[in-house]
Amino acid sequence: MVLPEVEAALAEVPSARSIVLFGVETHVCIQQTALDLIGRGFEVHIVADATSSRSMMDRMFALERLARTGIIITTSEAVLLQLVADKEHPKFKEVQNLIKASAPESGLLSKV
Repeated sequence: MVLPEVEAALAEVPSARSIVLFGVETHVCIQQTALDLIGRGFEVHIVADATSSRSMMDRMFALERLARTGIIITTSEAVLLQLVADKEHPKFKEVQNLIKASAPESGLLSKV
């Protein structure tokens, strides 16, 4: 799923080592893209609460498989806080306000 357009975008940022993925069809599009990227040597993070599939079973099995391959499964809040690093970041308060609101139920915990 790393199409030529994605390859071109990645080539524009040769220092990039980590990729964050989110989107639809976790068990197909996200999974294939993540596996392509890890095969190219990237560290891949998937934002579990920002992905979906037609069925929760497909989504859960895909996330489990991807975690076993070394891909980091994380949450939107964790990614946002990692990006700003600490309270000294100029956007920290803005990000903090975004995550103060309760996140919608993603369905992930009901299957644990």
